[in-house]
Amino acid sequence: MGIGIVYALLGAALAVLLAGAGSAIGVGIAGQAASGVVTEDPGKFAKVLIMQLLPGTQGLYGLMIGFVTLVKIGLLGGSAANVTPATGLLVLAACLPIGLVGLISGIYQGKTSAAAIGIVARKPEQFAKAMLFPAMVETYAILALLISFLAVNAVV
Repeated sequence: MGIGIVYALLGAALAVLLAGAGSAIGVGIAGQAASGVVTEDPGKFAKVLIMQLLPGTQGLYGLMIGFVTLVKIGLLGGSAANVTPATGLLVLAACLPIGLVGLISGIYQGKTSAAAIGIVARKPEQFAKAMLFPAMVETYAILALLISFLAVNAVV
């Protein structure tokens, strides 16, 4: 295996690692807020759990790009492709949008989810409105997922 496949594998790893870290941090932030609410009112568990899970999607998006990349370079379900250094760097660059945006949006979606959990704690009937705030952050993770997916598929 040459350096090209190493660059491509690094791209897949960064997509998974960065987006996963953002999700872990975001879910943790929202989970702290959710735990406080459930301590006071266990009946709100289902609503706050949904809010806590929202930042977890970035990690899934990074994992998806990681899998797509590994399949494209032949490390899953085939033999390793002959990836030139230039192509490997292109794959690495293609994986960066979801890695970086996943990291940042996962953290901020966790913070927004925590604030939305505060809304649900005080006014549970406002759950649908509260969901919109963290969902807006999700938009940018989806856009980064789309760009990374299209770019990886165009390069390899």
